[in-house]
Amino acid sequence: MHPITKEWSVFKQQPHNMKVLLVTNLLYALVLPIVEIFVGAYIMRNTGSPSFVAIYQLAMYAGIVVSSMVNGELLKYVKVKTLYSFGILISGLSMLVMMSIQATGLATLIVAGLAMGIAAGFFWTNRYLLALESTNDTNRNYFFGLESFFFSICAIIVPLMVGAFLAQASGEGIFGVHLNINKAYQIVTGVVFIITIIACVVLAKGSFVNPEQKTYLYFKFSSLWNKMIVLAASKGLVQGFLVTAPAILVLKLVGNEGDLGIIQGIGGLMTAIIVYMLGRIAKPRHRIAIFVLGILVFFAGVVCNAILFSATGVILFVLCKIFYTPLYDLAYYPIMMKTIDVVSEQEGRNKYAYIMNHEIGLFAGRAIGLLLFILLATYVSDVFALKWALIIVVGLQIVSIPLAKLITKITNH
Repeated sequence: MHPITKEWSVFKQQPHNMKVLLVTNLLYALVLPIVEIFVGAYIMRNTGSPSFVAIYQLAMYAGIVVSSMVNGELLKYVKVKTLYSFGILISGLSMLVMMSIQATGLATLIVAGLAMGIAAGFFWTNRYLLALESTNDTNRNYFFGLESFFFSICAIIVPLMVGAFLAQASGEGIFGVHLNINKAYQIVTGVVFIITIIACVVLAKGSFVNPEQKTYLYFKFSSLWNKMIVLAASKGLVQGFLVTAPAILVLKLVGNEGDLGIIQGIGGLMTAIIVYMLGRIAKPRHRIAIFVLGILVFFAGVVCNAILFSATGVILFVLCKIFYTPLYDLAYYPIMMKTIDVVSEQEGRNKYAYIMNHEIGLFAGRAIGLLLFILLATYVSDVFALKWALIIVVGLQIVSIPLAKLITKITNH
């Protein structure tokens, strides 16, 4: 038990607001795999169209940009933790509404995607702001390492439990009660909503403050921040596929959502431990090495998927994706926040202005990636899009490695 008590003592030594934020994010980590994986699977099951899944995701990402602007205006009058709680709650509520909709036409999916995106925007933009104010450059590796540990563990437990429940409920039934698959999805979403309420109660224990400067909308930024926006776009380029491709590939080549949950669970525990230990021991100077490692692991996964394009290829792809996401984020977010620290001081601006602009950069990348997928799926084939579009976007992300090195070099000096 000594290693556990040692890590617990390290956690207790962290600032109060940082601990509150970590516990809140742990609870939300129970929700995120359902948002990322099973919503896409639900749409794929009800429409049979990978392009519809991509269109839903594009509408969702547009909703994030809209809500980040609305959130900036609301920060003038409403406490940041209230807005963060609102984002957590409305995420669960949006899922509940979507799973209750029987029709899954294009217009319905776009509206549902916008609603989910608006909810997600309130969550992510306020999360960035709270993380910025609750951490500094020396403890951000630990913060994101521990947070990634939460998300990785939940990426094992939640898909396994939800996948097993969906398979059992729609198969033999639960306690003698047989449910259709859509009703089972609605029950899962109801549980998600309860968890979001608990997360809001925990967040209320923090003493977070709003930015003093109220202006948040700018159109011109320093050359350093413009470089960061290009890096954000490269992240978004891959991110759009990460939410869409795994569910489509598994349902096409492997099986049902139960298989999806099992595949997501494989390898997750090892990833969680590696990322947590990296967060504990890695220094700011190690971020680029972690950044490169994450990208190369994922590139190996997409190449295996393209060459094999079978159940084995999908399993290798998802395993590499499980390693890639926390490794990449462990390096990316501290780089992004250090850049915000530097440019906000240089330009004398509200830090939220950079968070909102960062969301626009992410959206640009996500939109390009998803539109590429839709065009290839429509005018070539679904198979071509699932095999080669991923290689294209990950290849472009490899090109971003020198840019990340340059940003890190400038911010450190």
